[in-house]
Amino acid sequence: MNKNLINKDNKIQEEILNLKKSLLNLNFQKFTGQLEKTAQIKNAKKKIARLKTKLSKSNGGKNA
Repeated sequence: MNKNLINKDNKIQEEILNLKKSLLNLNFQKFTGQLEKTAQIKNAKKKIARLKTKLSKSNGGKNA
């Protein structure tokens, strides 16, 4: 069971990292004027926050 929790946490952290890279790209596109749907930035930030919340709940507040 403990290994399952660790695998789940690693997947969440990997997804957070991918979203952060995507957010960086979106910000570059915004500043160069190439981004048409600026709501994508807001959505990416919300997804990151949700995943971080899920991660902290699964750790039981150990990292707080």
